[in-house]
Amino acid sequence: MISLGSALGVAAVSLGMVLTPGPNMMYLVSRSISQGRRAGLVSLGGVALGFLFYLAAATFGLSALFAAVPGIYHAVRFAGAAYLLWLAWKVLKPGGTSVFEPVALPPDSPRKLFAMGLFTNLLNPKAALLYGSLIPQFLDPSAGHLLAQGFLLGGIQIGVSMLVNTVIILVAGTVAVFLARRPAWLRVQRYVTGTLLGAIALRLATDRTRPNAVA
Repeated sequence: MISLGSALGVAAVSLGMVLTPGPNMMYLVSRSISQGRRAGLVSLGGVALGFLFYLAAATFGLSALFAAVPGIYHAVRFAGAAYLLWLAWKVLKPGGTSVFEPVALPPDSPRKLFAMGLFTNLLNPKAALLYGSLIPQFLDPSAGHLLAQGFLLGGIQIGVSMLVNTVIILVAGTVAVFLARRPAWLRVQRYVTGTLLGAIALRLATDRTRPNAVA
């Protein structure tokens, strides 16, 4: 029902986005380092539910809303760019911290961990933009039912995100210890992360894609 090219395209975009530090990664890494891998995995369950919410919203008409009211699309785009620039500044500013620097977080119950993972993702502009503007570009009307295509492509994105984030949760503590013993590497990681965030924000802000082209 979906072509191999569409599947690989969504997988590649999803991999690039999940490897770019954002609110999901920052929360999952901080929680895993401060409370352990199990807490990180429970939080990841909430993140997954957030992705399902965005997938359903986009598949059932978010893209159509963007096409009908272009101002909403551009508002989301600029809000996402501004948020990513803010994250880049937090990392690059003097005294900024790396995503792998331990952050003291109070222990939370599994229920709260799940809820925090969910709300972190629901407030994540990268997730909204991914489903609202990127995945629709890989839909092919000639390939069959668009609703089914949307859910299949979204499933690929969720699968890639869950796999990568699981690996990040499992190695977060090890990476944090490694970087803590090597301050120079920690600074390099900060600068690379901040630069990538800034570049993506500028690309997003200057994107001239028309809303009706992504619906």
